[in-house]
Amino acid sequence: MRKFLTIVLCKLGHFAGKLVGKGSSLPGKLALKVCPDILARVRLPGHIIAVTGSNGKTSTVEMIAAILRADGKHVIYNEEGSNQIEGVTTLILTHATLGGAVRADVLLLESDERYARYSFRDFHPTAFVITNLYRDQLTRNGHPEWVYDAILPAIHPETELILNADDPLSSCFARGHEKVRWFGLDRCAFSTDAPTGVYHDGAYCPVCHAPMTYDYVHYNHIGAYRCTKCGHHKPAADCTATAADLEKGTLTIDGTVTVELAFRSIYNVYNILAAYAVCRRLGVSPETCAGVLNSYLLKNGRMQTFRLGQRHGTLLTSKHENSIAYDTNLRYIAASKEDCAVLVIVDAVSRKYFTSETSWLWDIDFDLLNVPHVREVVLSGRYCSDLAERFSYTEVKNWRVQPDIAAAAEELKSGGGELYVVTCFSDRDKLLAHVEKEA
Repeated sequence: MRKFLTIVLCKLGHFAGKLVGKGSSLPGKLALKVCPDILARVRLPGHIIAVTGSNGKTSTVEMIAAILRADGKHVIYNEEGSNQIEGVTTLILTHATLGGAVRADVLLLESDERYARYSFRDFHPTAFVITNLYRDQLTRNGHPEWVYDAILPAIHPETELILNADDPLSSCFARGHEKVRWFGLDRCAFSTDAPTGVYHDGAYCPVCHAPMTYDYVHYNHIGAYRCTKCGHHKPAADCTATAADLEKGTLTIDGTVTVELAFRSIYNVYNILAAYAVCRRLGVSPETCAGVLNSYLLKNGRMQTFRLGQRHGTLLTSKHENSIAYDTNLRYIAASKEDCAVLVIVDAVSRKYFTSETSWLWDIDFDLLNVPHVREVVLSGRYCSDLAERFSYTEVKNWRVQPDIAAAAEELKSGGGELYVVTCFSDRDKLLAHVEKEA
């Protein structure tokens, strides 16, 4: 009876929440108050896939769901984005029968990396994807190795891990674990011989802290690493991007499968690899995977196109306080080779809490904009002075400050060439309110 009442309460709470545009986590929170072990009392599908990591969770989950659905599987996942235990509980109970059976082929869960151990306290995923671990939201997450320690208790011995072979830290989850599959990227035209960026988080081995060397690097510290002491190194991948041409927008997987890239970003390559690896493990054919992934446009709003006056624009949304997310978008602009202007907006630091902590701006490699085709850089938003101070230490010369976002948009209407807008989730609508969205 308690299980029945808890499920009914959650379903009613979710229904009421949807009427006011909310309800992704509060119903689950109430359900857990009534029955703390409710997730141990429901019957879950045979396939439970979890995805966590610093970056790429939402995009990877979305692509996995699209592929599996194209293969005819019934998939439920937290599309509303609430990825802590309360949101996971809401998702499961709202899709459960009153008897507690979740009727689906696959339960797919985006999981907050810091709280995964709570989400999977009463059940465990059959497959657990860990995309990467980076510097991320310093005031909440501290050091990436702290996040590693936070995820570790969530990993069950029977869970199959699907790991990024090119990330020296997240690859450590394979230590002492029997069931592991890897995805990774071979050396490509855009790879470098040494780590890039403002800082080097791959300088020392995460296992023994001795110096590490690299055969090649794809971005920042992600690539083919090897510890000079303990031998921690990039493992051979089960699912490999054997060729990637970001300029042409093509990706080749395992030497035979070709995917056209709608978003020509190294981030997109890794998200596609993770999604492909999961779906192939579940028996989906390479043809079905490629058919879905070809020119796939994400629906999560991370990249949007618009018009501003006579100008075509592209909004590149970066994760809050995450320098590698910003670096990736700046690298995308630098590789575009077309004359453009760039608007950088920092008007809020976080969606969830107030802080004026902006030290993370110094971790972003804004010198990536020091290329001839970037004709103008405009800094806007509440923290434009912090941005201006950061830019004063770069080689970029053609930047200026316009604190008001609406005024910046108005000024940029009259220019020629592409307009790129780099900002975070909290601030993207502050720009989109002044432009005409494209279909």
